[in-house]
Amino acid sequence: MKILLVAVNAKYIHSNPAIYSLAAYAKTYQAIPEECLELAEYTINHSVSDILQDLYERKPDVLCFSCYIWNYDYVRELAAEFHKLRPDVPIWLGGPEASYEVETAFAENPSIFGVMIGEGEATFAELAAYYCGGMQTDLAGISGIAYRIQPEEEGRTFLRRTKPRALLALDDIPFYYADADAFSNRIVYYESSRGCPFSCSYCLSSIEKKLRLRSMELVKQELLFFLEQKAPQVKFVDRTFNCNHAHAMEIWKWICEQDRGVTNFHFEIAADLLTEEEIAFLSTLRPGLVQFEIGVQSTNPETLRAIRRTGCASRIFSAAERLLQAGNIHLHLDLIAGLPYEGYDRFTESFREVYARKPHQLQLGFLKLLKGSDLYERRDDYGILCRDRPPYEVMQTRWLSYDELLRIKLAEQMLEAYYNSGQYEVTMKLMDAVYPDAFAFFLALGRFYQKNGQMGMRHSRIRRAQLLLAFVREEKGAPLEWLEESLLYDLYYRENIKSRPEWAKNPAAWKNVTRTFCRRGTLSHIEPFFYEFPKASEKTVKQLPERLKEPVWTLFDYERRDALTHQAHTIQYTNEEVMRHCENVQRKF
Repeated sequence: MKILLVAVNAKYIHSNPAIYSLAAYAKTYQAIPEECLELAEYTINHSVSDILQDLYERKPDVLCFSCYIWNYDYVRELAAEFHKLRPDVPIWLGGPEASYEVETAFAENPSIFGVMIGEGEATFAELAAYYCGGMQTDLAGISGIAYRIQPEEEGRTFLRRTKPRALLALDDIPFYYADADAFSNRIVYYESSRGCPFSCSYCLSSIEKKLRLRSMELVKQELLFFLEQKAPQVKFVDRTFNCNHAHAMEIWKWICEQDRGVTNFHFEIAADLLTEEEIAFLSTLRPGLVQFEIGVQSTNPETLRAIRRTGCASRIFSAAERLLQAGNIHLHLDLIAGLPYEGYDRFTESFREVYARKPHQLQLGFLKLLKGSDLYERRDDYGILCRDRPPYEVMQTRWLSYDELLRIKLAEQMLEAYYNSGQYEVTMKLMDAVYPDAFAFFLALGRFYQKNGQMGMRHSRIRRAQLLLAFVREEKGAPLEWLEESLLYDLYYRENIKSRPEWAKNPAAWKNVTRTFCRRGTLSHIEPFFYEFPKASEKTVKQLPERLKEPVWTLFDYERRDALTHQAHTIQYTNEEVMRHCENVQRKF
């Protein structure tokens, strides 16, 4: 008997903790033999044909898919095609995309035999025991499932749905990362809690009001494993990590004490819940030890009330600004377009308010109507139209037209390419002095891309810089030397580029300077600039720099990088210092 647990991830670097957790629990609590369970992970970048071939060649006796909004269409197609080849193999679905509107899932997918509903570990363990034990018992005795029963009639599906499954104590779920090699070069996901005490109407976590915590003894033991394995990043999937202050603070203090200087820990937090003690402590952490994702979602009080967000934007901003000022934590602030009571003008106001805080990333998402969420149930009240297929993204609301949504999408693509990428850090600061309205800037840039047929293409960093330069020149009607230099600065700030852009001056005249300052065997580059650009600590710029009479030389040291932005460490020299140093070196030789 072989039960195959299948995950189709969004990217290779992602892993699917669900299938590992299900397998580990089944082996621990039902003593399912190792050879009976097999795991398979793919990505949505694999072709359906390739995945289908691999699934067929693995010859499973039972096939189980983990379903989410990013992979559900793939899973449906795979299940249907596999069922044609092996109609004798029962196909089971689990995960959030299958757990709600179960009857619809069966009606739309005639190839599937059953669905695991809700939390899956104990359910799958009993299901595995059922199949591995020769199906001697009755499926009706397994809680938390729905399955087909015979006979079926055309247009009607006969289902049996068993009683709901009780939630597990979190300590009963085994640690499933013991095989570190399986997760090398991939993001490690970890949960120290399940559930959420809040009731955000767009989120499925609000359905389970009870917050369950994993014991601190286990958490520390498991996090120590990641530290010893030198995992690059551990991403906590706790929905609101700091909703229990004592739990959050103990973990933060512990990872600070045990820090090896390698692993980064990612947390989703509610910034408005941070206490003075927590902010003070977090401000002392090693730069890069933690990063925070903070959901602002909207700054419109009416919108926040409608989606049952308890946080206040002003309190979120106050905490976020203090963390940004400390300069040691990479900060993401999130917005959602398409929420109730937020039209185009009000959304752009929310955008400007968040952008003005200059987080390291402003993640602009679009409302997705998740099955089972309160907002999904009230979609008609709000006039929300969304896509019928996953990820069920909003198309329009009573307050936001599809035309307006497309404008926001256009600005969002430029935000991702130029701001969130971190590849044009200096230039984006200078843009504040040229375009005080950040949203209008990104929208105008997006329209420039559209007009010139550049949207939807993969562009190199230099090509992106060329397009921005062309856009500003067209808008301002004159060459802008400061922009040419700032873009060149940004290119070298990120990496020692092999090909210089066409607008950059020929470096032949200062080859001796490069040889003198950039020691052989080290990764560095030196470049003269006639403008003094804002330092990393300066978040925004009110006016453009003036051209200098003498150049300022910047040495980019790629062996010393900023822990948060990964930009090169820079050292500035006056023209006089550079010339004097070169003369001294020449005398020695």
